[in-house]
Amino acid sequence: MPQPQPISLAAIEEALRIHAENKWLTFYPDAGPLRRELYQKHLSCFAAGATHRERMFIAANRIGKTEGVGAYEIRGHLTGIHPPWWPGRVFDRPVKVWCAGESAKKVREVVQEKLFGPITRLGTGMIPADLIVDKKMKSGVPDAIDTAWIRHSSGEVSHLTFKSYEQGREGFDGDEVDVVWLDEEPSLAIYTECLLRTMTCDGIVLLTFTPLKGISELVKAFLPGGKVSDEADS
Repeated sequence: MPQPQPISLAAIEEALRIHAENKWLTFYPDAGPLRRELYQKHLSCFAAGATHRERMFIAANRIGKTEGVGAYEIRGHLTGIHPPWWPGRVFDRPVKVWCAGESAKKVREVVQEKLFGPITRLGTGMIPADLIVDKKMKSGVPDAIDTAWIRHSSGEVSHLTFKSYEQGREGFDGDEVDVVWLDEEPSLAIYTECLLRTMTCDGIVLLTFTPLKGISELVKAFLPGGKVSDEADS
């Protein structure tokens, strides 16, 4: 009877590389201790994206709102690759995406790292390494990405820009954008500007944050009877 051949170190290293560079595949499995059915609020948020332009995922720290909701969904829109069970919005074309947070430093340390991984190991975040086409670094913020181009399943390229609330409302005007992800609560002025950017292309806005500001005007807008604008969905 033939003896099984030993697995080479090179084969093991290659398997580990493929696993590290396809992190998103480890999220929401069908079975096991982290099986998808245990994350009903996350799944409900995804599903709401199919019918609502605006979504707010408010949760405590360390429960997966940034990585498991925000970064996971943004990866899907940028690449056009969703799991078979995906219940949310689907774009059949490359998209233009903004991802923003409180400061350029925080965006680099949280949002950028969840999407790309550490700057020395790009492709170990949610976006697979082989789909990162190119990137441009941000001036004045070491190791921070300003813009990135991601291969979409259509064969074309999606466009991602990182922004911060430090730029003020004026930093969010001008462009037409398909998807905006705001990690941490922005001012009502910035949020309204993001709504305007997505209006003409039937885009979507996703917020993920812990409500450290309490029941702010923005939070109230998502409560029963609340409204940000005439175009708002709660």
